[in-house]
Amino acid sequence: MRTTVGIVGAGPAGLLLARLLHVAGIDSVVLENRDRAYVEHRQRAGILEQGTVDVLRAAGAGERMDREGMRHDGIELRFARRRHRVDFPALTGGRSVTVYAQTEVCKDLIALQLAQGGPLLFEAEALAVEDAGTDRPRVRFRHQGVEDVLECEYVVGCDGFWGVARNAVPAGLTRVHERTYPFGWLGILADVPPSHDELVYARHERGFALLSMRSPSVSRLYLQVPQGTDAQAWRDEEIWDELSRRFETDDGWRLERGPITQKSVTPMRSYVHEPMRHGRLFLAGDAAHIVPPTGAKGLNLAVGDVVTFARALTHQRETGSSALLDAYSETCLRRVWQAERFSYDMTTLLHPAPGATPFEERLQLARLERIASSRAAETDLAEGYTGFPFD
Repeated sequence: MRTTVGIVGAGPAGLLLARLLHVAGIDSVVLENRDRAYVEHRQRAGILEQGTVDVLRAAGAGERMDREGMRHDGIELRFARRRHRVDFPALTGGRSVTVYAQTEVCKDLIALQLAQGGPLLFEAEALAVEDAGTDRPRVRFRHQGVEDVLECEYVVGCDGFWGVARNAVPAGLTRVHERTYPFGWLGILADVPPSHDELVYARHERGFALLSMRSPSVSRLYLQVPQGTDAQAWRDEEIWDELSRRFETDDGWRLERGPITQKSVTPMRSYVHEPMRHGRLFLAGDAAHIVPPTGAKGLNLAVGDVVTFARALTHQRETGSSALLDAYSETCLRRVWQAERFSYDMTTLLHPAPGATPFEERLQLARLERIASSRAAETDLAEGYTGFPFD
């Protein structure tokens, strides 16, 4: 099998890249280890930055998002039993975010790819990326019990942290930067309308809490818990009681409860792999970087990566210049590190650290007070949350 761009992984990054290449007239093949049902139902991110929304629309994948997605013009910060709303459009010149689950983005892109794009092979296990340093890289994979080879001009690894693509970068060229946090998020899905019309980020002495949503009738909520917590050890009523405590305010706001349909614990870590390119292999999304979910950056960073690659390859086809492809890693990493910084800042702003001293706790509150009282500080948060430029 032969193609111009071999894409390993059919998450939102790989699927969007295939769509962008199709629109540009460049052929590709997508290999996905899991079956279609798994890809369309795995729960992940749900906040789309303004730039991500714009790219999906431009690629012809925005119709259902515009119809069913929920535009949010701000978030609410809670601390010391007080509430402060951050108004995104007023601080960023009109930018906002959209709540639209990653599962729905994948469904839209899969439908487009199968109807209009190149081959999308589910249950095709990538075994290795070979000859990445040459002008003819290959992806060895197994599909329907048979081993095959996909010969490419370029390979883009969108196969996540545990995928095989990153292993093709020689260890001697690799630099890894990472941080593991001593807490995680206990997340639930509940069949109850959201108790607030925008996301609520709460800093409480007992730990962080987040009120989010997946739809007008489904709430997504999170609690900061110790690292290694077993989600099933928490009874449903205990979860609702703890959420209510952490969201409590002096104005009598109330958290609505409902049946919990799913619960899990997400570990918190920051990770960056440098470089993001080796020869004709390009890494994108979680294959190259991970952020704690506090800043809602993971999916959006992956979109930035594939937009950068698609633009660079289109430029090379139109001009003959490989300058943008050669600069891929450097270009992406500028945005990646700003997102890592923002996610780290949001995480340390809102999560009390285990064993934190009274001095450290008061510093957290002082940082929140600064955001609530300074337009400059509030603008910095709003600009980071709504998204850094792709170019």
